Amino acid sequence: MARVILENVSKHFGTVQAVRDFNLTVEDKEFAILVGPSGCGKSTALRMIAGLEESGTGTISIGDRVVNDLPPKDRDIAMVFQEYALYPHMSVYKNMAFGLKLRKFPKSEIDQRVREAAEILSIQDFLDRKPKQLSGGQRQRVAVGRAIVRKPAVFLFDEPLSNLDAKLRVQMRAELSKLHDRLQTTMIYVTHDQIEAMTMGTKIVVMKDGWIQQVGPPLEVYNYPVNLFVAGFIGSPVMNFIPCRILSKDGRLIIDAESFQLPVPEKKVSYYQSLIGSEAIFGIRPNDIYDLAFAPEQFKGNSIRSVIDVIEPLGSEIHLNVTAGKHNLIAAVDVQTLYRVHQEIELAFDLNRMHVFAKDSPNLRIKTER
Repeated sequence: MARVILENVSKHFGTVQAVRDFNLTVEDKEFAILVGPSGCGKSTALRMIAGLEESGTGTISIGDRVVNDLPPKDRDIAMVFQEYALYPHMSVYKNMAFGLKLRKFPKSEIDQRVREAAEILSIQDFLDRKPKQLSGGQRQRVAVGRAIVRKPAVFLFDEPLSNLDAKLRVQMRAELSKLHDRLQTTMIYVTHDQIEAMTMGTKIVVMKDGWIQQVGPPLEVYNYPVNLFVAGFIGSPVMNFIPCRILSKDGRLIIDAESFQLPVPEKKVSYYQSLIGSEAIFGIRPNDIYDLAFAPEQFKGNSIRSVIDVIEPLGSEIHLNVTAGKHNLIAAVDVQTLYRVHQEIELAFDLNRMHVFAKDSPNLRIKTER
């Protein structure tokens, strides 16, 4: 068990700065997710923790040791890669035992560790099979089992589910969450999939262009994104963003998007008062937009007319791509909504869940009450 600390860590590849002034503490037993688009530096940060990349500047600590100059084998970590990296000529048992054998563990302890890990991962019936005889999900379990037998202080996962189909990804997300709960070990997991980040992690680290944008529990990052990038990256479907002005009209504060106007809720007025007359960006999540016919009564006064461009029925809800004036929006509406493409629909907004972002980079969210 160990805490992982990165202080002022940076990494260059030639003229490209992959990681910039990276400061992060992952507490003992936390499940931290590094998430961001391709090229944001998340895998480079993970590989520096593992010792597979030299850190350019700064210090990396695992437990009570600074590990910058330690080789990977001495860092008490185990890593699971995107590719399964199994030895095709070895059985599942031998694949899982190989690392322990190299470290000259007694045969009895190797056998005990392999069988314990196999039972945890429900692959005890496959120990005599070769990797080619396994499904993708079973191979991934073997790769995880090979890490488990090490009993490391820290587990590192580099996009381990990206090669699996959609159904297996959902299943393996749950398996890894249960594994963390059972092992109670520090885990750091890299992904570009924000659904994996939201559903698995106890802490999310959102990255962009080598910088950490925001760190926090999943729901905190979702509900209170620090800036426009985080708001747009976390959440599916993505948050709607509309350029607007904040105006005062008849004693009330108004979001003026030219094509429509919406009133600012009373409890948010004091936070946006200083923006009167200024340009900003209005943000609202698709799940906070309703078909007026099925909207809670308190939201029906906050409605706009729009035209449906695309209808995406998902079973539990319907996603509507609509045009309101010159703006395009996505609304996640009730499955009972009965409209067709090109029809008009009136949409109601839960403005208690709205966000306002500064127009200028880095497009910070105007902070309000929690």
